[in-house]
Amino acid sequence: MRQWKVADVMTTPVVSVRADTPYSEIVNLLARHAISAVPVVDTFGRVTGVVSEADLLHKVEFLGDDTEPRFFEWGARKTNRAKARGGTAEELMTSPASTVQAATPLTTAARLMDKQNVKRLPVVNDAGHLCGIVSRNDLLKVYLRSDPEIHDDIVEGVIRRILWLDPLAVQVDVIDGVVTLNGKVDRKSTAEVAVHVTRGVLGVVNVVDELSWDYDDTAVHTTAGW
Repeated sequence: MRQWKVADVMTTPVVSVRADTPYSEIVNLLARHAISAVPVVDTFGRVTGVVSEADLLHKVEFLGDDTEPRFFEWGARKTNRAKARGGTAEELMTSPASTVQAATPLTTAARLMDKQNVKRLPVVNDAGHLCGIVSRNDLLKVYLRSDPEIHDDIVEGVIRRILWLDPLAVQVDVIDGVVTLNGKVDRKSTAEVAVHVTRGVLGVVNVVDELSWDYDDTAVHTTAGW
């Protein structure tokens, strides 16, 4: 059962800008390529930050307002006012940028996006050079896998290799990503593991457990002694 990596779904090549790229050019790039953010790279191609639509919109947010620093402001409001004055990528970007490597598992990338509250992550190599970008939409590509692909992953990866069961003992049906497991195994714990691991197969939307077993090895047995 193959574990999907960022490399399997990332977009490449990547539209990027330099620190001195003007505001208007960044806006044009986003519109021309129908994207919502661009990584900022230095002369060596290393990622130094990211400019997103949100960063650019601060200029609209403070339109007609004084964008000069105010001593009584702090936190996000102060940062946003500063970006409203920005005219280049260096002045607009969010830095440092959260990045991942191509070999990063998709689950790790998804957790990082959630933790950092970002919609995309630049993908870098060991030297920090930009080599791709992965977005939330890219991570959802795993749910575009066909039912036969998911079926084969479960039979070969879960039933055969992890549980060491005869595939004839467990019937696997997949319809629109929903997996139904049917059949009989020796122990209840085996059935529970089958369901748990199947839920982790990429592309699986839900698992319907219709497995039965011969012996409940999860029950607590007590004996009275003299």
